[in-house]
Amino acid sequence: MADKKLVEAITSMEEDFAQWYTDVVKKAELIDYTSVKGCMVIRPAGYAIWELIQKQLDDMFKEAGVQNAYLPMFIPESLLQKEKDHVEGFAPEVAWVTHGGQQPLQERLCVRPTSETLFCDYYKNVVQSYRDLPQVLNQWCSVVRWEKETRPFLRSREFLWQEGHTAHATAQEAQERTLQMLGVYAEFLEKVLAMPVIKGQKTEKERFAGAVATYTVEALMHDGKALQSGTSHNFGDGFAKAFGIQFTDKDNTLKYVHQTSWGVSTRMIGGLIMVHSDNSGLVLPPRVAPVQVAIIPIQQRKEGVLEKAFLLKEMLKGFRVKVDDSDKSPGWKFSEQEMRGIPLRIEVGPKDIEAGKCVICRRDTREKTEVPFDKLEETVGELLERMQTEMLERARTHRDEHTYVAKDYEEFKRIFTEKAGFVKAMWCGCQNCEDKIKEELSVTSRCMPFEQEQLSDVCVCCGKPAKKMVYWGKAY
Repeated sequence: MADKKLVEAITSMEEDFAQWYTDVVKKAELIDYTSVKGCMVIRPAGYAIWELIQKQLDDMFKEAGVQNAYLPMFIPESLLQKEKDHVEGFAPEVAWVTHGGQQPLQERLCVRPTSETLFCDYYKNVVQSYRDLPQVLNQWCSVVRWEKETRPFLRSREFLWQEGHTAHATAQEAQERTLQMLGVYAEFLEKVLAMPVIKGQKTEKERFAGAVATYTVEALMHDGKALQSGTSHNFGDGFAKAFGIQFTDKDNTLKYVHQTSWGVSTRMIGGLIMVHSDNSGLVLPPRVAPVQVAIIPIQQRKEGVLEKAFLLKEMLKGFRVKVDDSDKSPGWKFSEQEMRGIPLRIEVGPKDIEAGKCVICRRDTREKTEVPFDKLEETVGELLERMQTEMLERARTHRDEHTYVAKDYEEFKRIFTEKAGFVKAMWCGCQNCEDKIKEELSVTSRCMPFEQEQLSDVCVCCGKPAKKMVYWGKAY
């Protein structure tokens, strides 16, 4: 009975997806709630996933010529006010510091919701000549947005992220960097997190406050809802004009820089859970699994069993391996390994030792393989690679099977009433249609994909001539 209890504690996703998600993040010990409303503790098991995300993404940034820096977490109100659209976009979510100790501050300080204004203030001082460009900086930090409704990883008042901010001599360079970083995100999400994404541009209604253009990578969760998984913005020279960031070009004339910004956050961990996990708990792609292999000794009190388990760990030095030598029963340990999403489980007991082999069980498919000890390292490597690849393929199949096409409004409404997923449909480019769709169906435009298709000649909402094919969805 005790072995069963751990899994019974998870609500099934078919019954209540939101509760299932909360159960998984709690039972897998990724987060805990705090006495600060809307803020969470990221526990060691959750933070270890973030560290692996951070490390691998940071390596990709460095390959793309990005350097890390760190700027203050406080922004003077006057600085925030300099770019009108930007401040209006963030005003409702800003947290303010009004006192330092007992003394009221002469000027309120906002706790950064994002750092465009601080980077602009910095670039204004360090960029004088074309020789100072490009500036390609990133910071790993936390930001604060006073969200009304919060959910672990997906939306919290303080969250961890990275924000890249760049300055360039030309509009073309800025556009190239905007798309380059979107490409880095798409590659990372697919290769490391096994999450397939749609790359595209946001509509004017959905673009970032102060940007000329916003690009996004959109993923589909298991319940058919969309998750914006990363964004990259081209600011043109709007911020540069507001902040006076000028440089002397090669022709000896003063010009404004062109800027970009791009970011992903701990929200990716939420996406990871909702794309891959199941009713037994977390399922982690091997590349972000803090423990890739759990070795579970069977009848561990019998002579030689524990010693063998630790010898197998030694053989697997190239992987992240843990031996579960706790006093719990094997059944409990299996449930715990499944709950925590550890990709591979190795079972080894007296009979296995006698036969010179062990059993490996995959977390995602529960497929079991008998492996001779001398082939263990090679087999573990192959299974982890196969699991990584197949998890991406399964997620892509799920997304494609839940992507529909609508050519008129009745069909569009029917799909969103009866089904869950992405809907591809043509759009006239008018915000009135977006507003109507959002108001009537709680559906938003996710992106105008780079790979356009001519599904029909008319807008799905108003019937006027269509300009773009858009992915639509209900979103987190």
